[in-house]
Amino acid sequence: MKDHGRRVVVTGVGAVTPVGIGRRGLWEGVKQGRSAVAPVTRFDTSRSHSRLAAEIDDFDPIAYIGSRRARRLDRYSQLALVAARMAVEDAQLDLPEGHSRNLAGVYLGSALGGVAYAEEQHQAFLTRGIRAVSPTLALAVFGGASATNVAIDLGWCGPNLTNANSCASGAVAIGEAFRLIRSGGANVMLAGGVEAPLAPLTFRSFALIRAMSRCNDRPTQASRPFDVDRDGFVMGEGAGIVVLESLDHALLRRADVLGEVVGYALTNDAYHMTAPRPDARQAARSIRLALADARLKAYQIDYINAHGSSTVLGDAAEAHAIKTGFGRCMTPGLLVSGTKGLYGHPLGASGAIEAAITVEALRTGWLPPTTNLDHPDPSCTLPLVPAGGLYRRTDYALCNTFGFGGINACLVIARFDTRDHKGIPSRAEN
Repeated sequence: MKDHGRRVVVTGVGAVTPVGIGRRGLWEGVKQGRSAVAPVTRFDTSRSHSRLAAEIDDFDPIAYIGSRRARRLDRYSQLALVAARMAVEDAQLDLPEGHSRNLAGVYLGSALGGVAYAEEQHQAFLTRGIRAVSPTLALAVFGGASATNVAIDLGWCGPNLTNANSCASGAVAIGEAFRLIRSGGANVMLAGGVEAPLAPLTFRSFALIRAMSRCNDRPTQASRPFDVDRDGFVMGEGAGIVVLESLDHALLRRADVLGEVVGYALTNDAYHMTAPRPDARQAARSIRLALADARLKAYQIDYINAHGSSTVLGDAAEAHAIKTGFGRCMTPGLLVSGTKGLYGHPLGASGAIEAAITVEALRTGWLPPTTNLDHPDPSCTLPLVPAGGLYRRTDYALCNTFGFGGINACLVIARFDTRDHKGIPSRAEN
């Protein structure tokens, strides 16, 4: 059999989310199961049909990157840099200058990049003229500002890329970084998604196309994946970034391995900008291709972390895609859940945040439930994780991420068993 390439493992997680900061903070927030959705506080939404968001209330970038660095960056790049530093610290990774940093890169994804900051600066321009505009604007609005600022901060000179594949961006970044390491193009990659979309025009543009929930009187219940009463997604913000390494590189430095990425696939519906294909054919194909890439059969998947955006069409299409993609191989032991009921939908960051959650679910053996799933929709019939979550050993999981433009990205993540590598002990064993 042809060599499939190098194994790729996760050794660190950085997260800045409405339910928790850092790997442990995010996981604790998921386990507590409390929704962070609330009325928007940063701008006036009184004339909007949708008035809810999942804001990060306790994030002070100065505490993580210092006042001088924070002042030079907009919120989009602040989130990226803080999450990246957290991931590197979590991995206890310190690359020496020279060749090691040439083989270390950054792949990030964001649906909107620095658009919120551009809105703010445009308003300043209209009211007070060009002298009121920050000189950092030109360097902040392009999507690549996140990955390049991270590379500059760390001194990593390897491949650098930011994609804008809508809500699938973070998962695409992880998948492409996985492919790069597997093929030998890099030894270490920071990969994930970042989104800071909470600004008046951006927010109302999504409300205008009736994509967002109008459940304004019950904020914490507004995001309800697969529930019969769901009426749209709730916009969120945040960042999720993981450290990916070749297994050999991780073992050589005696890293604590959190999990392993084993498969990835990307397809497009080629159908509509906002509506998924009714037959979910290409989303199902993405699932099958990811499993084939991982050299796994459908019956070997124990858990699916669903995209579960809480939109009427999206959730139904995803349920159809899962059933079509798995076919007769959907075993009684397979369980599905979506976690956006907790932190809303942070667009391009969602796939990366959910990949981080899935890594922790496999590592700890606890599967999170679907928050706010009070009345499952018959059109979304799936084998769901029971309320309260479930402790169960899980070896392989599938992460689904689907975005506007018909973009379908799927990742396959495996539990990593340190007993397979007794020859080189981890730091925890020393």
